[in-house]
Amino acid sequence: MSETLKSDIRQMAQQMGFSACAVTTPAAIPAAPARLADFVDQGHHGQMGWMAERMEWRGNPAALWPAARSVIMLAETYTPAHNPLDLLDLHDRGVISAYALGRDYHDVVKKRLKRLGRWLIDHAGGEIKVFVDTAPVMEKPLAAAAGLGWQGKHTNLLSRELGNWFFLGAVFTTLVLPPDTPARENCGSCRACLDICPTNAFPAPFQLDARRCISYLTIEHHGPVPLELREKLGNRIYGCDDCLAVCPWNKFAQSASEAKYAARDGLVAPDLGTLAGLDDTGFRAMFSGSPVKRIGRNRFVRNVLYAIGNSATPRLLPAALALCDDPDATVADAARWAVGRLRTPSAAGPGA
Repeated sequence: MSETLKSDIRQMAQQMGFSACAVTTPAAIPAAPARLADFVDQGHHGQMGWMAERMEWRGNPAALWPAARSVIMLAETYTPAHNPLDLLDLHDRGVISAYALGRDYHDVVKKRLKRLGRWLIDHAGGEIKVFVDTAPVMEKPLAAAAGLGWQGKHTNLLSRELGNWFFLGAVFTTLVLPPDTPARENCGSCRACLDICPTNAFPAPFQLDARRCISYLTIEHHGPVPLELREKLGNRIYGCDDCLAVCPWNKFAQSASEAKYAARDGLVAPDLGTLAGLDDTGFRAMFSGSPVKRIGRNRFVRNVLYAIGNSATPRLLPAALALCDDPDATVADAARWAVGRLRTPSAAGPGA
């Protein structure tokens, strides 16, 4: 009966639009607590204080919900139609991470998880809880334990069938389901993701120092970005896809399964000058329903100004000058930095 139910779950998940589905148990990641504690002890979490909170729940899914007996892990592809690396040469344009070009995945995936959960209750009973990147759940280790893929040297999940362009969601259930076989690591001697990182954010394979990660710096980091890292941001204004885009396993990547993840008009390589002129109202309107909206106008414009400073594009100087006295001190600091870079050609430029 359990195997039949698991097969039914997989079939229903596929019908609902998920790209892959596998099962594990809440106790399947015994090494996670120690790895998480080491990550936090080394300060690699930076300003993400929430990672140090509720560590018992985050490292031990069984403690998060003791009644749970199985964890259904689901993958949903968002493979971009373009190669994000090609946009890095458009120095007067901004680059937004591929996952944030469409609808906020938190909303899309969670609705689908709830649909699957309701079907499961109706079909087999039990209780469920669904999670997608907003609760103290370590989705990537659980997904690896379930056999959806393995955590690559860039710490993201990789799959033979999907590459690494996919979101993860979890359905915890009180039902007992037979677990799938954990995935094996298949990175071999490849170092592509480590070598491409502009900020050397990987102190070793399979380890990430978030304080140097461009995704962290442009999304999670409050206040000014350290001076020595600003030029490394290039024209990346929200997130970074370099380590994902360069992975050879993406030759197996599947097309995005949900139309809502398709890039909105104007968000692939938008003009930096236009973005710098956004006030709070304009920012909220432009990024309504997008993950970008979560960081707010000030942090976003800060990132845009760093990109302007790296652009070596004189036409963008007025946009930076206009923000040198911005009410937000971090924005004003970024504007003055950008002005200084543009007025000193040798200090700024492509690949600086």
